[in-house]
Amino acid sequence: MSALLVAGIVLVGLVVGVYWGPWIALTRTIATFQPAVLLPLVARLSANLAPVMTVLMPLALLVVAAVVAVAAFGHPVTLILGAVAFVLLALTLVVTMAVEVPIVKTIESWTVDTLPPDWRARRDRWVSFHLLRVIPGVVALALLAAAAVTYPL
Repeated sequence: MSALLVAGIVLVGLVVGVYWGPWIALTRTIATFQPAVLLPLVARLSANLAPVMTVLMPLALLVVAAVVAVAAFGHPVTLILGAVAFVLLALTLVVTMAVEVPIVKTIESWTVDTLPPDWRARRDRWVSFHLLRVIPGVVALALLAAAAVTYPL
């Protein structure tokens, strides 16, 4: 069980790092980016992160589910902490797939000459939804760390 908890913490930490890094790096200045800068930036982020997250996120969810399954046998505090972490991590996946990815795919289809009139509003919606991944992701990571601390040796 200890190895599962460590693996879960590391994997969720990596997922949260992918959420946190672009969010903290871009949110304060993204409104200042001209389309000629924004469009290739979004395309590069997507190209770099999509293949990694396609593997990393399901693996993190699987390991956290395993933590919950194993913790179910006699360790209620670990079970609850792990289960809430799993739900929060799953929420980040839902936000990613239902909101973030479709917005990115739309932005990737734009060119400087074909920007829709509401492109700034769409960009801002994309940025605001990042926070709905960062916060539950960080809380999920903290809960897994708490689960590790509370798990009896």
